Amino acid sequence: MTWRLVIHGGAGAMRPKHGDADHEQRAREGLRAALEAGASILESGGSSLDAVEASVRVLEDDPCFNAGRGSVLTSEGCVELDAAIMDGRDRRAGAVAGLRKTRAPISLARRLMEQGPHVFLSGRGADEFAREAEIEQVDNSWFVTAERQRQLDEILAHGGFDAEVKYGTVGAVAFDQHGHVAAATSTGGLTAKRWGRIGDSPLIGCGTYADDRSAAVSATGSGEYFIRAVAAHQLAERVRLGGETLQTALDGVLADIGGLGGTGGLIAVSSTGEAACGFTTRAMYRGTADPDSRKVAIYADEEER
Repeated sequence: MTWRLVIHGGAGAMRPKHGDADHEQRAREGLRAALEAGASILESGGSSLDAVEASVRVLEDDPCFNAGRGSVLTSEGCVELDAAIMDGRDRRAGAVAGLRKTRAPISLARRLMEQGPHVFLSGRGADEFAREAEIEQVDNSWFVTAERQRQLDEILAHGGFDAEVKYGTVGAVAFDQHGHVAAATSTGGLTAKRWGRIGDSPLIGCGTYADDRSAAVSATGSGEYFIRAVAAHQLAERVRLGGETLQTALDGVLADIGGLGGTGGLIAVSSTGEAACGFTTRAMYRGTADPDSRKVAIYADEEER
């Protein structure tokens, strides 16, 4: 049985000119590094769960993406992190939101899934759980980059959020040689977000979902709409109950979200190893890996290569 890995680094306008001139090149390199981290696990017979965590950890530590270090700033000028992971074998899941000190949100989500009595933790309590689990803690300033500060200043000067410019919630879905699927998603949310806002990424069934009976899914985009559409679960159930192909199901969910007024993208792998991705924005950082290839792309009008 073969294996497959799909990753994303966020969907949005991806303006080609902004304060970080080398951003695009470094983002492509980051996507390739994340693909290799997950692919090496799958290639050696490792689990889809290990692979998606490894891929997302690389992206969390890469300041090109809106997850971990390099996350966008809230209106208060700090970073708040959300993440979720799900195992398709038994639908175990772990999710965390509003982290301010935990360096590896996706690893904390997995620790919670495997050892914690709960599925979802938030805020100070989630960071406390991380400390007790001996997961590395850092000062919030460690996550902040000059480019993200510039973006916050720009948005605050004009008002609003970053609906027009989004540089990257990250996620990964995988199908392993044992026939199991898993999904992981991590994000810093929206620039200038307020009031402890939480998007779809850590919400099981909205931005993250995995079920060996159907598919593993990770989402990126205008989170409020993905929540209302229960996007990731809807995609999986279109496959499981509706009998749709994976790509048809994915396209149908994006159309549903579009009907609500939202935009974004989805990646998915099925329990038979099929892969699909799609987005309704100008671009989506994305990559795929299988035994024969490694491919990355950003813009809608380019083929993965």
